[in-house]
Amino acid sequence: MNTDKPEVRVAILDLYDGVANEGMRGFRDILDRYKAQHGLDLSYQTFDVRRKAQVPDTSFDVYISSGGPGSPLDSEGTEWEKKYFRLIDKLEKHNRSDAPQKKHVFFVCHSFQLMCRKYGFGDINTRRSPSFGILPVHLTEAGRNEEVFEGLADPFYTVDSRSWQVINPDMERFKELGMEILALEKERPYVDLPRAIMAIRFNEYFFATQFHPEADAHGIKTMLLREDKKKEVINEHGESKYREMLERLDDPDKIAHTQSTIIPNFLDEAILSFCHAER
Repeated sequence: MNTDKPEVRVAILDLYDGVANEGMRGFRDILDRYKAQHGLDLSYQTFDVRRKAQVPDTSFDVYISSGGPGSPLDSEGTEWEKKYFRLIDKLEKHNRSDAPQKKHVFFVCHSFQLMCRKYGFGDINTRRSPSFGILPVHLTEAGRNEEVFEGLADPFYTVDSRSWQVINPDMERFKELGMEILALEKERPYVDLPRAIMAIRFNEYFFATQFHPEADAHGIKTMLLREDKKKEVINEHGESKYREMLERLDDPDKIAHTQSTIIPNFLDEAILSFCHAER
């Protein structure tokens, strides 16, 4: 380990409300791998935001806010959400200050939806049917120039698992706040429905995806091969969709590539700027 590198502290905000999931392990695996690859003095701490109303302070260097179950609307006014948004407001205030070391945050799925509600970006509603699978995500023009997506194909494949969606963006609101839509869900020419927003850059330091870039092929495959999960997926989506998911998990250019690209690129952006600020 390089002793001349500064300590980097990452806060993982767990919004799963105690529900078993693959996401938290995915974040830890990415951070452990990144730490080893770069020889960093990197540590992370997990906060149980929804179940225990645990929220970190602003002393961490990087924040990752997870997905989670349930409605992104029903939590409005709850104590945990008030604390969560107070943290976001403090981080935004810090980033607007002249402090040299900025706070970078990555928001995933449920967190993405909460942030879209906070900013009033569009409609948030339930999908006609849940989205679940290894699905293509299409880049916008802004997304094709986005450094966090550098190295990805267009479209690229990722794990999409959600019953809720953010659609019908208020483009005037985006323009007003200087924020950009970076990706949209797969094209469905046979369905007359709006495409969900799949990635947004809120500002120089806040990045969000409505899909799960932390998902890894091995973990998802292990889950899908469980008899209970196999039955659940086949009952909901059909045998052919189940087989398609298993095939896509074995493709190194799909989930494995996405997992090894997006969050590591974000960490490069966050941690390299942090290390430069420390010098």
